[in-house]
Amino acid sequence: MFTTFLRVLIIYVTVLIFLRIMGKRQIGEMQPYEVVITLIIADLATIPMSDGNVPLLNGILPLAILVIVHYVITLLTRKNIKIRRFMSGRPVVVISPNGIEYKALKELNMNIDDLLESIRQCNFYSLDQILYAIIETNGKMSIIPTSANAPATAGDLGKENPPAQLPHVIISDGKLIKDEMKTLKLDNKQLSKILSKLNTNVKDLLIFSMDEKGKIYYQQKNSSYRVIDDIKKEIKL
Repeated sequence: MFTTFLRVLIIYVTVLIFLRIMGKRQIGEMQPYEVVITLIIADLATIPMSDGNVPLLNGILPLAILVIVHYVITLLTRKNIKIRRFMSGRPVVVISPNGIEYKALKELNMNIDDLLESIRQCNFYSLDQILYAIIETNGKMSIIPTSANAPATAGDLGKENPPAQLPHVIISDGKLIKDEMKTLKLDNKQLSKILSKLNTNVKDLLIFSMDEKGKIYYQQKNSSYRVIDDIKKEIKL
């Protein structure tokens, strides 16, 4: 009896330590590969707990291997955008200014009822309140409301705000995302011109985003972020 109690306690503490090493994110915030590893760890942990004939080391060793696998995958996804997109996918716009993006819904295996349920969970109850709705890589929905439905609304102030714009992340952790450049019709020469104006380069940037109006948000590694409302006024593109 005491041996069983001791085995359960050891496995419990081991799994707790391993999960802390993996990070503090909740299940709903995990990427797909993290959920898979967590489920396997939970399943493997029950074997040495319930079967006293299984050596304790044989139960702990697979758990340690999975934690190492998680660390390697996390490191690779941090360094390589293609691997990151393969393992985690990419955010998908399901509502745009044109309305519901039906093809995107089909790709995500979502139906209209799923979409409406998701926007209600974000405290929106009408599609015309939403400018953009985006399904993130962890399955959660993010919403950019129309100007009239944003916090401190234009309707409350009796003013009309300009339409909100969707920012496109062009540089992430020192890596260039060329697909987003194509969306903004931004070429390498124009981007070099912007970065030269900012006295920085691709490798030094933690993040660099830009919307269609020319508003940019950027932050260098180990530095504070900066926002420029209209880079097109600063330089001629």
